[in-house]
Amino acid sequence: MKDRGDFSRQSFLGPDSEEILACARVVICGLGGGGSHIAQQLAHLGVGNICLIDPQEIEAGNLNRLVGATQADVGAGTPKVHIAERMIKSIRPWIAVEAIQSEWQLAADHLKDAHVVFGCLDGYMQRLNLERAARRFCLPYIDIGMDVTKLSNGRHAVAGQMIRTIPGGPCLTCIGFLTRARLDREEDNYGDAGINPQVIWTNGTLASSAVGAFVQLVTPWSDHERDFEWLELDGDNQVVSRSRQPDYMPREKCSHFSADGVGDPFFDLRIFSASKI
Repeated sequence: MKDRGDFSRQSFLGPDSEEILACARVVICGLGGGGSHIAQQLAHLGVGNICLIDPQEIEAGNLNRLVGATQADVGAGTPKVHIAERMIKSIRPWIAVEAIQSEWQLAADHLKDAHVVFGCLDGYMQRLNLERAARRFCLPYIDIGMDVTKLSNGRHAVAGQMIRTIPGGPCLTCIGFLTRARLDREEDNYGDAGINPQVIWTNGTLASSAVGAFVQLVTPWSDHERDFEWLELDGDNQVVSRSRQPDYMPREKCSHFSADGVGDPFFDLRIFSASKI
């Protein structure tokens, strides 16, 4: 058996948890501030197979939050996936890492063999389509995102969310996170969003929640059986709490994803738009 190191400090996750995590296969779409945190934590946990997908190279403005990045990477224009791969390998050299510098839509086939998909993307339509792809392959989807809003008094409010959905349960639309209004507003303002403010500690908090949701899914540690999870971060007050939004949404059965689409060889991400919601 390959010597993976000492995992005794996390043995409370279950008697077979080390082997479960070592055999787990995950995909992380988006290796910016949030995705890089997730990659680091999964490596420490001993997740044995990690696929990294992101088209971008690091820029100077990323250095305030991209875990594992250096000033030398900024000078070299290192791809974000290669920074994450290097970090993972420095923690656990035995982890199998696949680094794909591409838009995730062009690498969607790599989702097929995963157990869980992490989405760390900007934009509501991106989330909609990635969750669609995950459901097509019957995969749990874990999403994180944050926002900084300028208030009328000149101050800023920091907020974010971690949402975990699973096939057969309510989706991002069912629970009220993805709405027609949000998608339409994003489409109307396309190209005018500007630079999205980000900070490392908020990304880290949301990423930790996402990794916790993943561990709950795959190990015997928790008997948590909710068919979705939505945690909200109030960054101004440093508080994470369960969202109340789904309490006001009907969720008897998800009607936004057809069972007929599972395994559909003609599935095409390009056909979906806000008008389909």
